[in-house]
Amino acid sequence: MSLIFACVVRVRDGLPLSASTDFHFNQDFLECRKRLKALSSVLAQYPSRGTAKGHNLSIHFLSSGDVACMAICSSSYSTIMAFCFLEELRWEFTASYDSTSINLASRPYAFIEFDTIIQKVKFHFNSARGSQAQANWEKVEEELQFQPPVQLELEDTELLNGLSNGGHSGVHVEVAPTYRMQPVTPLGILSLVLNIMCGALNLIRGVHLAEYSFQEDQEGIGNVVAFFVPFLACVFQCYLYLFYSSGRKVKTFVLLFCVCFCNIHLYGLRNLWQIAFHVGVAALSSYQILARQLLEKQPDCGV
Repeated sequence: MSLIFACVVRVRDGLPLSASTDFHFNQDFLECRKRLKALSSVLAQYPSRGTAKGHNLSIHFLSSGDVACMAICSSSYSTIMAFCFLEELRWEFTASYDSTSINLASRPYAFIEFDTIIQKVKFHFNSARGSQAQANWEKVEEELQFQPPVQLELEDTELLNGLSNGGHSGVHVEVAPTYRMQPVTPLGILSLVLNIMCGALNLIRGVHLAEYSFQEDQEGIGNVVAFFVPFLACVFQCYLYLFYSSGRKVKTFVLLFCVCFCNIHLYGLRNLWQIAFHVGVAALSSYQILARQLLEKQPDCGV
């Protein structure tokens, strides 16, 4: 009766963030690892808690926010204790890493150093003298009674990626393709910071001008729009740099055109140096968006 393997994955695409570095070579465990990987890629389709039961081994998972903690246990291991373990592992991981670093992770096992914490917590829960684990028993038991984990058959998780299960008519679950971008560069981070600064300046100037225009100068509403449009363009440029979107090139040039046109319209409220600064930042951001390409699909890294 023991916890055998644990990992932390990103919910939206199943990217493994960290895992225990245990080496098990028996066939049951290796097959279970394959099914865990298949299940991790579609966790967003399931409730926050779930269990996939097998003859000798079981998979338990707990999703919360951006991450999910998963564990492979012997089938005789207590389900309540397994979820106590996952709760503590989730708390430790979210206390160590923020949402931004999790969302920006672009390679498997980006937080492999968290393995030391996984091993420590796993050892604690495998110990019969784990008093702290017993302290959370009643709380987790009550939660599981109120909201039972979804029950899966371990064999069914083979079908999640369209794998055939010999002799059975398989249900095919279409897994949406995941897009991973190249790592963020220092110049890309600089463009994000400058873009945020320009967006903030546009927003502040636009709000102040709006207060004056709506009270005294109705003709100044066009200038208010000319401040707010670049603000929105800065926000979307940041989004396009950080996340994949179809038609990125067209969107990038449209946003750059909006920034240039609005800043030219604001000549008089801004001097040439200010206009050059805003257009230059928009051009730098556009270049960084187009330079950051998709990564080719990476092979699974066995840890």
